[in-house]
Amino acid sequence: MAQKIAREERRELGLDLFTAYDPYLHAERWGIPVLGISHIGCGQQAYEHFTEAGADRFSASLIPDGTGRVIVENDAHRRPRRRSTVAHEMGHVLLEHEGNVLLSLGNECRSAASPILELEASELAGELLVPTESAHRAALRNWTDDQVAETFEVSLTLATWRMNASGARIRADRARRRRAR
Repeated sequence: MAQKIAREERRELGLDLFTAYDPYLHAERWGIPVLGISHIGCGQQAYEHFTEAGADRFSASLIPDGTGRVIVENDAHRRPRRRSTVAHEMGHVLLEHEGNVLLSLGNECRSAASPILELEASELAGELLVPTESAHRAALRNWTDDQVAETFEVSLTLATWRMNASGARIRADRARRRRAR
């Protein structure tokens, strides 16, 4: 399901297999503002906590706002992590997950939703950021995880996860062996 949804969304955004997905543009097209924690007017003590010593404790939150939603992100994080986090929150939107407040805390998302819904949102975010077919073609071209990360504007960790989880390198190795026969 994640591959199908991501393929449709990327097509609607006019993205080819090797064009980086922009979760901010995607959110904008869905009418969902993305606000940095530095722009929401929280108290100085809370701001300092979530951008300094406690920076890993808060990544983003998908919050109801009237009839819509807003994403609040920790803009103290590096850009690749922020892109991944916003893509994850967009995954919840695209999958129509219900919930009052969805919080991305460190490397996990917490909400009233089940762990299955969190996994679904993560899988969809991964497909939006580095589609399986793109990973497969990158593997056929012998790209390193660093090249994948740079091309898709994601972290090295996410690039490695997508290249492994998609089975791209295994599929590419099998294709090479078939051609060598």
